Amino acid sequence: ATIIGEEDDVDYTTEEAKSLITLDTSSDVLQHSCPESLAHINEEDLVIWVDPLDGTKEYTEGRKQDVTVLIGIAAHGEAVAGVIYQPWYEVQGKETGRTLWGVVGLGAFGFNRQPVPEGRKIITTTRSHMQQSVQDAIDSCKPDKLIQIGGSGSKCILVIEGLADAYLFASPGTKKWDTCAGEAIIKALGGKMTDVFGNPIHYGADVSYPNKTGVLAAMRDFDFYVSKIPANIMDR
Repeated sequence: ATIIGEEDDVDYTTEEAKSLITLDTSSDVLQHSCPESLAHINEEDLVIWVDPLDGTKEYTEGRKQDVTVLIGIAAHGEAVAGVIYQPWYEVQGKETGRTLWGVVGLGAFGFNRQPVPEGRKIITTTRSHMQQSVQDAIDSCKPDKLIQIGGSGSKCILVIEGLADAYLFASPGTKKWDTCAGEAIIKALGGKMTDVFGNPIHYGADVSYPNKTGVLAAMRDFDFYVSKIPANIMDR
C-alpha cells in the first residue's frame, strides 16, 4: 500500500518512529467481517491518507475539541474506510478521547447519530477561511443555521452525528488527507462527499493533493446542495 500524509518527511524506519507503532487490537472491531466488496482487493491497490494533526490552527489556539487525527483508506481511487480519532473528546467534563470509524459496505461505529428533523438545513463550514466563494456558496443554499468550526475532521463529525446536514467549503483549501477518512465514514452511513459540483474526489496515489474544487458532503438532500452552487463559484 502507498501511504501519503501531511507530514510526509517523516522517516518511519527510525527506532523512535517504530516505538510509536502499536500492535494492540480491538475486539470490538475484530468482531466484524470485511465486506465482500472489499475482501479481494490487493494491497498494491490501496492508498492510505494520513493527517496526524487536523486542525493545527485550533491546536495552537487551545481549541483542542476541534483537533482530530485522520486515517483514510482508498481502494482504486475511492474512499472505502476511515478512522477519525478525537484525542481530547470529553465525556462529562473528562477527556477520554474517542475513535469514530467506518467501512463502506459494513457501517460506521464509535458515535451516536442524532435524529434529524425533515427539511432542516444546517451547514457547517470553515471558521477562519471565509473568503467570498465560501460565503456565496453558503448563501445560495439559504441554510437555517451555519456552524463555523475548524478542522475538516470536526466538520465531518458534525455531519456524521447528525448535528449538521451538510459540510460545504467552496475553496481549494483542503487536501486529500483532510477528506478521505470523513468521506469513507459518511459513505458507510449512506451519505455522500464530492467536490462542490458533485464530481467524485479521487484518492489514487498519483493525484494532486489539493481538493481544488472544494468539498461538499451531506447525508441527505445532496442533489439540492449541488443544484444551488453557482457554476462560477470557484472564480470568486
